[in-house]
Amino acid sequence: MKVVVAGQGYVGLPLAVRAAERGHSVVGYDVDQHRTKQLAAGESFVQDVTSVQLRAVLDSGAYRATADADALAGGYDIAVITVPTPLRHGAPDLSFVESCARTLGEHLRQGATVVLESTSYPGTTRELLVPILEEASGLRAGDFLAGFSPERITPGSPRFSFAETPKLVSGIDAKSLDAIRGFYDTVFDITVPVSRPEVAEMAKLLENTFRLVNISMINELAMLAHSLGVNVWEAIEAANTKPFGFTRFTPGPGVGGHCLPVDPVFLSWKAEQETGVPFQFVELAAEVNHRMPEYVVQRLMEGLDKRRIPISGARILLLGLTYKINATDLRESPSLRVADLLRDLGAEVRGADPNIPEGDRAELAMLRVDASPEEIAAADAVVLLMDHALFDFEAIQEHAPYVLDCRNRLSGANVEVL
Repeated sequence: MKVVVAGQGYVGLPLAVRAAERGHSVVGYDVDQHRTKQLAAGESFVQDVTSVQLRAVLDSGAYRATADADALAGGYDIAVITVPTPLRHGAPDLSFVESCARTLGEHLRQGATVVLESTSYPGTTRELLVPILEEASGLRAGDFLAGFSPERITPGSPRFSFAETPKLVSGIDAKSLDAIRGFYDTVFDITVPVSRPEVAEMAKLLENTFRLVNISMINELAMLAHSLGVNVWEAIEAANTKPFGFTRFTPGPGVGGHCLPVDPVFLSWKAEQETGVPFQFVELAAEVNHRMPEYVVQRLMEGLDKRRIPISGARILLLGLTYKINATDLRESPSLRVADLLRDLGAEVRGADPNIPEGDRAELAMLRVDASPEEIAAADAVVLLMDHALFDFEAIQEHAPYVLDCRNRLSGANVEVL
């Protein structure tokens, strides 16, 4: 098939490369010229796609990256939209989807298929995507096929690979569903069809809302347990011995990435638009997680006070800056908020994360260092925000004068857990 994957980021690039490896002719389209030049040179910036994999599909001719919309003029059999859907002032910003749909619509031919993977509220595919495609192409739904298939990327996870994660698929009609499932069957090991795009759209939001609400609950429980003098980590492991009716979640400094801080709010926004009543669980969960970086800083100040060290002028080393363990992604990471709060209090903030590519250095807005024994020992306090596998936990425990461990990875007289 002639495939276009529009958006070559953390979702689109793995899909494009996998489709190329499976024998499709793939154009990776992205409006970011710097990104497409980097990809065309065989340099991957996405953890789940190695540069070796990328160069292999480039050399075979099965994949090419471009920022030139004219490259789509030859038409396509299937196009997949994987562009960002951020929030602006608490409301979904679908401008990237709209712009991409217009571009694809200009090159849409009868019988071709367009699939939306970008997360949005139920109704987006049928109410937004299809009308734009119709207007841009001059065709009508039925002349072309369309549907929704939510991404389920989990960056850096060795347990759940891209192709092995079951793929939800849907179409605006039976013919669309057959075409969409037929394509994804060549890319994923398992496809799971659902009756309508609205079901698939809701399922994606349900997955992330479930995680957000439970993480928020356990974070609030951790704050309460500390006030009560109870080890919340031991309580979690005790509860986890129950073989039914319990799912293990653990505390942390907050949530990040595109999914958890953003996607559930789409559902709350849609609920308020349709019913006039917000989704209260989501609003409360978002509030709890939003204040977790402040709680981390509060706990750090308490720990320093016990050691008679004022926060102003203190040298603080933050370990693990990405939003997810073993990932490379800084988007919406709570570590950035922790750093901002500490700087506002006059602390000297340094950060160490062996997973972040050099190109992301500017996003950190802090001095980036290696987690060497010397750097650890020189800090007044070390905050373990993300317990990446590349960290030397024995060295941290041995050399740090004081550690606030937000992940329960360390122990000892110099360690305090969140």
